[in-house]
Amino acid sequence: MAMMQRTIKKPISISGIGLHTGNECAITFKPAPINHGILFVREDLDNHPEIPANIDYVTDITRGTTLAKDGVEIHTVEHILAAIAGLQIDNLIVLLNSNEAPVLDGSSKPFVDVLLEAEIAEQDSPKEYLLIDKPIVYSEKERGVDVVVVPSDEFRITFLVDYRSPTLGTQYTSLVDLDKEFVEEFAPARTFCFLNEVEELREKGLIKGGSLNNAIIVCDDPQKADIEKLKRLFDVNSDVYIGKSGIINDVPLRFPNELVRHKVVDLIGDLALIGVPLKAHVLAARSGHAANVQLAKILKKEYEKKRITSRYQVAPIRGKYILDIEAIMKFLPHRYPFLLVDRVLDMTAGERIRTLKNVTINEHFFQGHFPGRPVMPGVLIIEAMGQAGALLLLNMYEHPENHLAYFTGLESIKFRRTVVPGDTLICELEMTRFRRNTCRFEGKAYVDGQVAAEAVLKAVVVDKNKNK
Repeated sequence: MAMMQRTIKKPISISGIGLHTGNECAITFKPAPINHGILFVREDLDNHPEIPANIDYVTDITRGTTLAKDGVEIHTVEHILAAIAGLQIDNLIVLLNSNEAPVLDGSSKPFVDVLLEAEIAEQDSPKEYLLIDKPIVYSEKERGVDVVVVPSDEFRITFLVDYRSPTLGTQYTSLVDLDKEFVEEFAPARTFCFLNEVEELREKGLIKGGSLNNAIIVCDDPQKADIEKLKRLFDVNSDVYIGKSGIINDVPLRFPNELVRHKVVDLIGDLALIGVPLKAHVLAARSGHAANVQLAKILKKEYEKKRITSRYQVAPIRGKYILDIEAIMKFLPHRYPFLLVDRVLDMTAGERIRTLKNVTINEHFFQGHFPGRPVMPGVLIIEAMGQAGALLLLNMYEHPENHLAYFTGLESIKFRRTVVPGDTLICELEMTRFRRNTCRFEGKAYVDGQVAAEAVLKAVVVDKNKNK
């Protein structure tokens, strides 16, 4: 049975202080229509600028996730996004009257509670998922971060942290069912940091809204702890002490492994920036916001490839490619005898493309180039590269079939080897600039792993209908 998209039934609000800025912020969650997605709105600014909850708008991951667009910022959105994604809400408008979401008790639970109070509403359209069909790996060796995403029928997370700390040690947890576990077992887990981090961040002018009540503060070395300095930094007059647990004031934990559970919450919030729910098992070791965001970028690109395939590819894919010739002809106006791309092997939207052209003796140009010594004309190798670039460029438009790509310049053309019947021509192009419908590519064409030709190509996109 298909899962349907979700929103909420009525607007609802919550307010508090931002963790880093210390600014008061009121948030109002409002229902949104089908396929709207999650949208943040700064209603305190002129024209109410909007920022989609999308990984493309992440600008900072210093102790949280910041979104920005056209100079407008919203800080520390991960707990809100975790609540939304944990409740499997697809469409929502989030109004803020300041530049940072409130920290509240340091968990996602207050946001979960108000969204549940607004009541979840199913919408008359099925959800779209990102289905992972091959393992995806991200690692940072210098920081000991490893994340593997593997195929799964449901969204699952297994998380391990090892702080090499006598206080925290190694913590592990696993989420296997969002419906049954997120609200009670993960959303209440609070944010945390080490005492030395608190002092450093406070001295840098951050965590202005931080207090001993909205985060778990861990002291890893009681001998070096300066409690009086901590009290001055937070303007605290009451007693402050290092508990037997190593936690300031012996704050009771909500779970024995609360810290790693909060890491799962942060990961859920950051992965929500892909823009579509994920069906996969994420296995993470020592991951934080920086790694989460990089993983989300990788997964977003995987989603864009699959969306291209599902939108244009009709026949089942039988190999390692994303578009066949029938799908290619939906993008390109070229036809026999001038269509020089047989398959798109790989494509990352707005970045690069890899295409294939099978060169056979039946090509019309071999009749005259050259009789008895068939060689593919160099200009047609460049044309094959150009058509590959046009595919990449046109994919950036909502309706590529309504546009044409005209090449306006060629530079640094070099031919390295001949291309003959029986060769498979692989064209690889990278988009190095895109501005106002014009772009620049750096391309190479290969045969058997050897460069056959290379060039820099420039192109412009025009509306097909305006040129009739």
